[in-house]
Amino acid sequence: MGAPDAATQKALDHCTSRLNHSLEELKKLVRIPGVSFDGFDPSQVRDSASAAAEHIHSSGMKNVEVIQFGDVHPYVFAEWMEHPDLPTVLLYAHHDVQPPGDEKGWNSKPFDPVERGGRLFGRGTADDKVGILAHTAAISAYLNTAGRLPVNVKLLIEGEEEIGSSHLAEFVRRHREKLRADCMILTDCSNIDTGIPSITTSLRGLVSVDVELRGLPQPVHSGFWGGVVPDPAIALAQLLGKLTDEEGNILIPGILDDVRPLSVAEIKEFSTLDLEKIVRAGTQLPDHLPLRGTSEELAKRMWREPSLSVLAFESGSRKMVANIIQDGAWARVSMRIVPDMKPQKTQDILSDFLRSHCPRGFEITITPEAAADWWTVQDLNDPIFDIAARSLEKGYGQKTRFVGCGASIPFVQPLSQELGGIPAVLLGVEDPYSNPHSDNESLHLDDFRKILISQVHMLGELARYRRG
Repeated sequence: MGAPDAATQKALDHCTSRLNHSLEELKKLVRIPGVSFDGFDPSQVRDSASAAAEHIHSSGMKNVEVIQFGDVHPYVFAEWMEHPDLPTVLLYAHHDVQPPGDEKGWNSKPFDPVERGGRLFGRGTADDKVGILAHTAAISAYLNTAGRLPVNVKLLIEGEEEIGSSHLAEFVRRHREKLRADCMILTDCSNIDTGIPSITTSLRGLVSVDVELRGLPQPVHSGFWGGVVPDPAIALAQLLGKLTDEEGNILIPGILDDVRPLSVAEIKEFSTLDLEKIVRAGTQLPDHLPLRGTSEELAKRMWREPSLSVLAFESGSRKMVANIIQDGAWARVSMRIVPDMKPQKTQDILSDFLRSHCPRGFEITITPEAAADWWTVQDLNDPIFDIAARSLEKGYGQKTRFVGCGASIPFVQPLSQELGGIPAVLLGVEDPYSNPHSDNESLHLDDFRKILISQVHMLGELARYRRG
């Protein structure tokens, strides 16, 4: 791949010598419980933004500011704009985190980062405080050696990603000139496996509805009336059972009509991936439970086909179970959508199917809950992707894989769209065992080192970038 130039080599040496310092900086950020969800202390999110801003300032970035409008959780912005003739790269991460959940499920305190078994455990270690360090460690390495960056850099750290980035498009419109750049590097995705660098080229969208069946005006005694009075919980379960077959294939007519076929390049790339072991290990799926689809189909089913899930089902109370037939039952039905499915059309088809199959005599209420779009790279031949792939290979010592992501990341589409469709490179720092959003979230420490080294290479390589 060629030896790095003198400036990059000095930055690499500096970054390597400061790995322990970078890890301690990450731990400082993790200790702040900046949960952006309603019901949690919003001052903690402001503290998280302030800590991120202080850390960014210490890396040498200029014009560091915490930006807030209305009641929106604060953003952090910084820039280093010294080369009018060189490319400008926008670096993105987010500082807000998920709720800790039930702390009984954690092996250590969620906001007390602990090293164990080659991993760093704590809420936000992988999602996405490490994304901030991936950027700032590389920036600091150049500024502390060469005294300058190889390219112009703008850094945006969001504070509401975990709750859907609902104000991001408005934020970008307000600050479009401030954020204008030639390309974006976003560190909030997952590598396909530990030690295997990955670039995410597609994200599924998300559509969901709440469905409720009502029967009796009040619950009744199951001993007196069981067998003659219809049970709304059973009725709703039967209705939900019509959505898919036993293999998880969606049975709703018309809902798959717009799905974009895989490209030749995707078929070739996906065929080289051995995902069954990764899926089972990452989910801890027991051997006696079969996967949905053959090994050859897993990548397509996870990344480029829609999936349907029942996220919650409620009828009565588990803590206060009584011998009664409930008066109603409720569920949230969710679909992950793919190119070229239309969110609103998909939501309408799903809702119409549920209504048309409502069990006889029940009153059904459908409430739309979410309709977020999918995203995919528009031009994989843009030179930014070759630069990113080469840089990751230098940092990891492994071939970079181009993968999809079955999840939805709301910030990508508005960022790219509002900034004129500039290319977005989505990098992974998580791995299948990171458990983001769940108990015992963690970061693989050797991959932490590798992403920092990769980012140093990437900033150096980006000096030669010209938009394709």
